[in-house]
Amino acid sequence: MVEYTRFKLAAVQAEPIYFDRDASTEKACRLIREAGAQGSSLAAFGESWLPGYPFFVWRDTTASMAAEYLANAVEIPSATTDRLCDAARKANIDVVIGLAERDPQTQGTVYCTLLFIGSDGSIMGRHRKLKPTHRERTAWGEGDGSSLTVYRRHYAKISGLNCWEHNMVLPGYVLMAQGTQVHIAAWPGMSSSRHLFLSRAFASQAAAYVIDAGNVLTPDRVSEKYREVASNYPGESCIIDPRGEVIAGPAEGEKLLIAECSIEHIYSAKAICDVVGHYSRPDVFRLGVNRAAHLGVVEMQEQKYEPAMPDVQPEE
Repeated sequence: MVEYTRFKLAAVQAEPIYFDRDASTEKACRLIREAGAQGSSLAAFGESWLPGYPFFVWRDTTASMAAEYLANAVEIPSATTDRLCDAARKANIDVVIGLAERDPQTQGTVYCTLLFIGSDGSIMGRHRKLKPTHRERTAWGEGDGSSLTVYRRHYAKISGLNCWEHNMVLPGYVLMAQGTQVHIAAWPGMSSSRHLFLSRAFASQAAAYVIDAGNVLTPDRVSEKYREVASNYPGESCIIDPRGEVIAGPAEGEKLLIAECSIEHIYSAKAICDVVGHYSRPDVFRLGVNRAAHLGVVEMQEQKYEPAMPDVQPEE
């Protein structure tokens, strides 16, 4: 008799203290503790949760708003990530949280990043959004293929993408090729049916559980500076099984969604459709991935200049 691993997944649907890094970090640590106390193996937050999705880019953005967003962005590693790691370790839970990640070198670019933290408090890795959508490009830089990674955990193999990366198709296929079993689909939380059907499609194609995690935004709770450009984001998070069926949620407002999961359900779905295995045609289709990290400056080896000697023929 096979004994299948069983585990709990948590979607953290909550409202950050928008554009206040320290206050949002404190709240994130409390929510991590709550998810751990309920026996979850993994807690997932929405896109750019810390210090908040830059909703202002969809309206008239001021230089002051952009500067404040940059000032409150998170470097990896930093005191902020140390606090998140400590919370994950004490709660004995894996955490995947959306960050506005500041480039530590230039101090002038922010990336839409998913940070993967292990239950031992270590940083497993990060994924930077490959292509920010439309006006998001005024707030975020582009990621690269170096972070399209699946992480092996004691309960399952996990992965994550941000928002419309699920619309790009190919990033998801790269993760499916690595055998993802639990996938975090991080979204801003704005009201839209698109994130639900893209998350359900990913779950069905990957034969994996998907945590569709969205943020909450309440316009009258943000500072007056942002109130006129803020919209209501209800969250609408859910957890989806490996056949694409919703098993928790969708929900509105601040909630902690938890679902009981099993490796058995993953295996039964993959046995029917393994899109990079028995349900593929590698003789017809092939996908190439550039794993090199983007580097703005490449240091070159100094080469000593030696002038070429003229080819002098000896006199006869």
